[in-house]
Amino acid sequence: YQFCLGISVLWDQPGTKSAGRSLSAFCKEVGAGAVDVLALPIFKQEEPQLSPENDAKLPPFQYVLCTATSPAVKLHEETLTYLNQGQSYEIRLLENRKLGEFQDLNTKYVKSIIRVVFHDRRLQYTEHQQLEGWRWSRPGDRILDIDIPLSVGILDPRASPTQLNTVEFLWDPSKRASAFIQVHCISTEFTPRKHGGEKGVPFRVQIDTFKQNENGEYTEHLHSASCQIKVFKPKGADRKQKTDREKMEKKTTQEKEKYQPSYETTILTECSPWPDVPYQMNNAPSPSYNSSPNSFNLGDGYHLLPSASIQDAQQWLHRNRFSPFCRLFSSFSGADLLKMSKEDFVQICGPADGIRLFNAIKGRNVRPKMTIYVCQEPEQNRSHLHQKRENGDGSLCVYHAIFLEELTTLELLEKIANLYSISPQQINRIYRQGPTGIHVLVSNEMVQNFQDESCFVISTLKGVYCYCCHLLL
Repeated sequence: YQFCLGISVLWDQPGTKSAGRSLSAFCKEVGAGAVDVLALPIFKQEEPQLSPENDAKLPPFQYVLCTATSPAVKLHEETLTYLNQGQSYEIRLLENRKLGEFQDLNTKYVKSIIRVVFHDRRLQYTEHQQLEGWRWSRPGDRILDIDIPLSVGILDPRASPTQLNTVEFLWDPSKRASAFIQVHCISTEFTPRKHGGEKGVPFRVQIDTFKQNENGEYTEHLHSASCQIKVFKPKGADRKQKTDREKMEKKTTQEKEKYQPSYETTILTECSPWPDVPYQMNNAPSPSYNSSPNSFNLGDGYHLLPSASIQDAQQWLHRNRFSPFCRLFSSFSGADLLKMSKEDFVQICGPADGIRLFNAIKGRNVRPKMTIYVCQEPEQNRSHLHQKRENGDGSLCVYHAIFLEELTTLELLEKIANLYSISPQQINRIYRQGPTGIHVLVSNEMVQNFQDESCFVISTLKGVYCYCCHLLL
């Protein structure tokens, strides 16, 4: 085929349209198989002889994830690549154009931002809640890391502590550059668990590259590309790849023609740049105590105010799990939503979601099973405070309310830890002061028998280890 193609080019005069007609006729003669061969992704090591017209259409950069694609992907579908959790994978950063064409860059460096995001649109709507939930279930861990010792040709790598799924760095397009990434979340962590064995959700690895503007900030977009991945527990990706390969081997030749081959590397395809959303994870709510009346936490939600703008109302809908209805209420402010009746919401959103949205907007919270009041004071003031409290003088200290639902020792421990912004692991045990000053270990049964709206003064006792303590009520 290459010989015949070469003959057709030699017989045509440069600059005429006959070369295109010869190539088209040639493809018709050899059949559709040749078209598939010609449509394969162009790898850098092949160094094809491209015309100046085609060369101009090439994207400025190309990103290659150095791991094989799955063979169980049908033709005309996007490739799928399996990764192992925590394993380092190389992403080669390549420039497609000649060096002289980069003269429009203000400096020789560009900035690339790598993200791991959701592939499914359903999860994209609730991405903020999903990532925030993962952060609290895996404290101290990141979704995406960059393996700096293995990476080549990158400068100033950064991983923001508030954006767990993002890393960024600078690199020189004229030199070799490779970034090794590690993905620490697995696809099944975001799957509703029902019977076990559920399929994991796919992610996307997206790279956005920018150049400097007049102020020296890397904000001018140059190129974006992404690919679809699934992340498994260690060695799970290798087993899944082997399983897919064995399934394909059992298929007939006719069935195999409907599937793509497994490529040794994954080429990231061009896409739109990732939108800059105003949401920041450091501004996101935490389960800790917050005295602001306009704030909210993950447990009870916050009240939508009449003064909320359209953008505030959209963020409120996202944070309270009403993302599917954001488009319906895209022009509604807080005052508009508060004027709507229960029947209006039911008619627009359906019975189940309509009632839930109405209750959330009107602030109808479920009453907790038990409420207790706690105050933290030094041990030497304990007897004095009890005496003052019995005499009705509560001016010496401020009590905070703790709302209990499960009525367990663990729930009480976690709520006290969140109230005073300490780690639950720092609290070893909780005691209650009994008759004659004895220390009684607090159990689930004791918590269940607390009187509603009881008041406690919390004192700390030194634990066996320096980093933990006991609480005395």
